[in-house]
Amino acid sequence: MTPEIRPAVETDLDAIHRIYAYEAEHGTSTYEYDVPSLLTLGDRWRAIIDAGYPYRVAELDGHVVGYAYASAYRAREGYRWTVENSVYVDDAARERGVGRALLTALIDDCTALGYRQMIAVVGDAMNTASIALHERLGFRVVARFPGIGRKHGRWLESVQLLRALGAGDRTAPETSPLPDRR
Repeated sequence: MTPEIRPAVETDLDAIHRIYAYEAEHGTSTYEYDVPSLLTLGDRWRAIIDAGYPYRVAELDGHVVGYAYASAYRAREGYRWTVENSVYVDDAARERGVGRALLTALIDDCTALGYRQMIAVVGDAMNTASIALHERLGFRVVARFPGIGRKHGRWLESVQLLRALGAGDRTAPETSPLPDRR
């Protein structure tokens, strides 16, 4: 069954919170130790939406089983054509095409908005499924940071992957993807 991908809405926040809470408690995709409150995740969701970035959810059988969003890679003005992606999939829905469908939609959204580069920050080099997913969708590993974080009693190696969007860095952009920037 192919997941349905759609924009995230406020009523999805309970499911988003559940998925993220599992990863914060048990995984290494986030370096947060404590599960943020539902209110905090709602504030984060609202900030991303208000800034004009895409935020998507995936549904299987009418249930939200994953989410993905783009956000600023860095705050400095010169990075405004680059986004960072985040993809989270419910542990019970892995290996069902959810991550691929979400990331494909996010790539399409960000390309349409005029972004030129997308960066994936994989929090743990042992997360080979995330690295493989990104590579299958045209990302390439550009950096490894051994021992950059620590969680669950071990040092983590973070991996960054990069993918060009649209013309990438081959041509100058005509406009900024964000309306409040130059």
